[in-house]
Amino acid sequence: MQRFTKLVAPIGAFALAIGLSTAAAPAALSANGQPAKTGMQANAQAGTQTYIVLYKANGVSGRSLAAVRDAGGTVVQAYPQIGVAIVKSDRGGFDAALRAADSSVKGAASTAGFAVAVEDDNSGAAVAAIAPGTPAPGDDNLAALQWDMDQIQAPAAARAINGGSASVVVGDIDTGLDYTHPDLALNVDFSKSVSCVGGVPDQTPAAWMDNNGHGTHTAGTIAAAKNGIGMVGVAPNVKIAGIKAGNDDGFFFPEAVVCAFMWAGSNGIQVTNNSYFADPWLFNCKNDPTQRAIWEAERRAIKFAQQNGTTIVASAGNQSDDLAHPTQDVTSPDNTTPVTRDITNACAVVPVEVPGVIGVSANGNKLIKSFYSSYGVGAVSVIAPGGDSILQQTAAAINGRVLSAWPSAAPCASRVIDSSGATYCYLQGTSMAGPHVAGVAALVVSTGVSNPGTVASRINTTADKMDCPADMSVYAPFPATDNGAPQVCQGGAGYNGFNGHGQVNALRAIGG
Repeated sequence: MQRFTKLVAPIGAFALAIGLSTAAAPAALSANGQPAKTGMQANAQAGTQTYIVLYKANGVSGRSLAAVRDAGGTVVQAYPQIGVAIVKSDRGGFDAALRAADSSVKGAASTAGFAVAVEDDNSGAAVAAIAPGTPAPGDDNLAALQWDMDQIQAPAAARAINGGSASVVVGDIDTGLDYTHPDLALNVDFSKSVSCVGGVPDQTPAAWMDNNGHGTHTAGTIAAAKNGIGMVGVAPNVKIAGIKAGNDDGFFFPEAVVCAFMWAGSNGIQVTNNSYFADPWLFNCKNDPTQRAIWEAERRAIKFAQQNGTTIVASAGNQSDDLAHPTQDVTSPDNTTPVTRDITNACAVVPVEVPGVIGVSANGNKLIKSFYSSYGVGAVSVIAPGGDSILQQTAAAINGRVLSAWPSAAPCASRVIDSSGATYCYLQGTSMAGPHVAGVAALVVSTGVSNPGTVASRINTTADKMDCPADMSVYAPFPATDNGAPQVCQGGAGYNGFNGHGQVNALRAIGG
């Protein structure tokens, strides 16, 4: 989940990871608000490896399962709906042996070294009818610190008109969530929460508990309850499902990403938040023969969720990169020693650049794009508060960062303890921006709009239009992390690479 879930804490000359938060980040988080990874933690162990096997057709036949066994593998999870199997094997050359034995195999690749980029468009099927949303009036103890909610008119929308429906479930695909946190406990849907780490669904609550903190933070922004303590989420009446796809070190590997989207699409989850990128490659190149199988498997899984009525929201990342004009990747692979490689538009960030996904960049309290936020024409749909501790500290945003729920045992450099004893943390990153939009998507679904394409259109057309910044010189100290290029905003007030269609507006999105 790498750059999206890491904290955007300044590193060196303000070098940032991509995506999640950038507050004075704890050691466990990276400069973008995403959980930071360390050294070789995610390296494949010698011996047994995990493979994604991609079949030419949607289906996994009994004959194909037998071929896996004959080639020296064990199927740990099969997704016949999309023609994908997750396999483990300790046999050297397993992937080549399987391709030789089974002509229905389109590709097989070890997930230890590669992740994938996605393409194709989506079509959304209608989901089951939902109960209408209800207001959630009033404030909680820390409301005065929630500049981000005021900025998108969440109090005027959720608290006064529509706080969401309890029959709407947002799946937070992240590092899990702390289901004991007082601001989340009332809204956690245990029946739809799961760990996908390793590629096999595990609903044991301990398996999807958040030991990192990032998932709890994003979940709080989406759906912290209006309960008289702490803070209030964008959609305080909806349910939140923890879908743990990032391990405790913050790595989101392909088998977990595929599992997470298949789970969401199979379990009636109407919205997912994705504050990460699929490891270990920041830019995934679908024209690379080794990466292609994983790229295609993730593409199919995302499309499956979209076709089953799941609106997908994803963070753009914290690299200050122009995703529309990639030329170099110096970040990947991020689970070992990065290797500089030249890239083109054949390479993309997953899941934010998958067609049909609502891509989100980050801004601060002065209403300009955050210094670290990645951007790009075609990649960004809207912008939302992610915080900015360098350019946008104000009287309301005293440290520039976004406050949300946090596990009491997890490290946090900017901790706030509510009078009830509940713990909260200030972070910054596009990982913080995405959940605001996921919460608004949940409010839109709570009005009876279920088709993912229609939800996205509502969010885009009701956003507050924002032009490119008048003074681009403020970004001069923060060139793109991956190719060193200066930040450039292309487009006008109607749509541009920094702000997309504009800043998400919760009140207008629900018709207020």
